[in-house]
Amino acid sequence: MSFKGRTASTLIAGLVIAAVVGVYYMPQAQQPRQLQDGSKGGQRGAIASGDSVPVLATPAKLADVPVYLDGVGTAKALNTVTVRSQVDGKLIKISFTEGQDVEKGYELAKIDPVTYQAAYDQTVAKKAQDEAQLANARLDLERYTRLAATNAVNKQQLDTQKAMVAQLEAQTKLDQAAIDNARAILSYTNVIAPITGRTGIRLIDEGNIIKAADASGIVILTQLRPISIFFNLPQQHLPELNKGFAEAPLAVDAIGPDGKSVLDQGKVVVIDNQVDQTTGTVKLKAEFPNANLQLWPGQFVNVRVLMDTRRQVVVVPTAAIQRGPNGTLIYVLRDNGTVTVRPVTLSQQDDVQSVVDSGLQAGERVVTTGFARLTEGTAVTVSNAEDTGQATPADRPRPEGARGGRAAQKRNPGAAARPTANP
Repeated sequence: MSFKGRTASTLIAGLVIAAVVGVYYMPQAQQPRQLQDGSKGGQRGAIASGDSVPVLATPAKLADVPVYLDGVGTAKALNTVTVRSQVDGKLIKISFTEGQDVEKGYELAKIDPVTYQAAYDQTVAKKAQDEAQLANARLDLERYTRLAATNAVNKQQLDTQKAMVAQLEAQTKLDQAAIDNARAILSYTNVIAPITGRTGIRLIDEGNIIKAADASGIVILTQLRPISIFFNLPQQHLPELNKGFAEAPLAVDAIGPDGKSVLDQGKVVVIDNQVDQTTGTVKLKAEFPNANLQLWPGQFVNVRVLMDTRRQVVVVPTAAIQRGPNGTLIYVLRDNGTVTVRPVTLSQQDDVQSVVDSGLQAGERVVTTGFARLTEGTAVTVSNAEDTGQATPADRPRPEGARGGRAAQKRNPGAAARPTANP
């Protein structure tokens, strides 16, 4: 074979090999372009391959949603009394146990009454003596009055006797006042509870000499039922606070450490008459029954004031709310098994539920998990959120583990960032 013939054969063989390689690689090169061709291409590729994304979903509900103002307060007893002795003497008896609930008038302790009883007896005896003298002076006055009518005695003696009777009458009144004073001092030897409350730790023991000037006292008595909580709210809320307080007592909830359980329910009794200029807040005082002693003096407590209740608004789990470059959005299920991205406007949000003002209707199903693989038109496989404990609070009590948006981010750290793409 000539040189030209061999060159032509080699060229033809190279073209055949190139054609075969091109046919082999062309479908694979076209497939990524198809999948990357916008959201519609993604939808066709997912549906064609049958690779749908598993998600949980729940329908949007209509519910009554309360509007609260939140604050942090300090519990304080309505009345706190340091029980002290009003007389000096030996403490001969303590009648209470530490931590005991006592009623007003209960005898807490007793001081040796011997000297005060003697002083009282002296005043009683003195009055009896003066009353006897007064009785005799009155008899003399009657005699002088009869004799003066017949000029048997002069008028000066009669006037002197009248003055004597008046003097002794005043003396008996003075004696009665001394008796009352001595009786009061004697009663101070019985130390009585001035209020209904709970005793604290005993500050003195039996057998000690106690004085009225002692600052420490015998025991501190604290009223626990009812109890008050002082808390501050920003001054911007003053108009609505004053308006609501004028119409009816404002309801207040004392919230437990978990941020959800209600320790007690009370009402606002006082809004302070001035704003604290250093903090820009106004102080409020609320009163709680504290029947189960859930609140304790000095305790820090989260409180929320019920300002209003929004009737029949659209609510969804907070886990369904996502953030995009243009604001908040929700993935809504379509009838054909795909999702669409819906921008929404929120008016109120907490850890469990969010109130949607616009962009969503009651009954539409929203996705609550699986956002990492979702875009506009993605095909999904749906499970009910109610089956996994993600139902909205409109249908059931708030679950122990339903924390909403922040908890969802903890379960899926990328959920807050990934939904920002292509809303």
